[in-house]
Amino acid sequence: MSAPSAASHAVWADRPGLRKRPPTLASSPPARILAGTLAMAQAEMRKLRHDHLDIITRSVQPLLWLFIFGTAIENAHVLSEHGVSYRAYLAPGVLAQAAMFIAIFFGLAVIWERDVGQLQRLLATPLPRAAIVLGKAAGASVRAVVQALLLFAVLAITGIGLKWSVQGVLGALLILVIGTGGFACMSMLIAAMVKERERFMGIGQLVMMPLFFASSALYPLSIMPAWLRVVAHANPLTYEVQGLRQMVVGVGGAGLLWLDFLVVGAFFALMLLAASRAYPKAIL
Repeated sequence: MSAPSAASHAVWADRPGLRKRPPTLASSPPARILAGTLAMAQAEMRKLRHDHLDIITRSVQPLLWLFIFGTAIENAHVLSEHGVSYRAYLAPGVLAQAAMFIAIFFGLAVIWERDVGQLQRLLATPLPRAAIVLGKAAGASVRAVVQALLLFAVLAITGIGLKWSVQGVLGALLILVIGTGGFACMSMLIAAMVKERERFMGIGQLVMMPLFFASSALYPLSIMPAWLRVVAHANPLTYEVQGLRQMVVGVGGAGLLWLDFLVVGAFFALMLLAASRAYPKAIL
């Protein structure tokens, strides 16, 4: 301890009616995690306010899937369910895919922060590791929500037949936030083990594309071969898409909305725990 800090500590300790100064963060672990998460989320929000172009350009990709891919095969009635048009059926899958794209490559920021020394300074603060991970996941979720609202606006303007309701839209945004947070935590877990940006991008593509195609984002589970259906049932993106589709289109998997939330929530909790434990290894 340095001389000035030691003297200051002695002054406070020798005065009988005075307590030591309270720490900057609340002393209880839940309060520290909450305070740290809010601080990290505010930092990510500041980045978002200065990067409107990123949201706009990222919104182009789901629109291409919806209006080019969706229109091209809309006449393939086997891909529709219960008389729903294929573009309406595809919309929740495109929404989840776009959010997953944001989340998966969020780990690139971790590698960049390590390269410039910012990550080392961040890990030296008293912030709990879970708060750092949660804050960054919140940043990814906020980006996903903004992108989803833009997509919803386009869908409303173009008259694609969704089942609009306040509860449905809010529920869709909620499951999107949870799912995006889970994939962002998974991205940070990968970034903690991978040191080069190029290698991370290759692994990110390797993880992202199978998750996307082995889900119900593009087609119903009923037309999949049996082995692929087994994989899809183990894929958290399937449950996120089914929950979104149930709330904004009115069709989904088995209609078990609580199961969709349960699986997506469990996936988020598992990835949060794993990323929090692995995050300090990102500086090694």
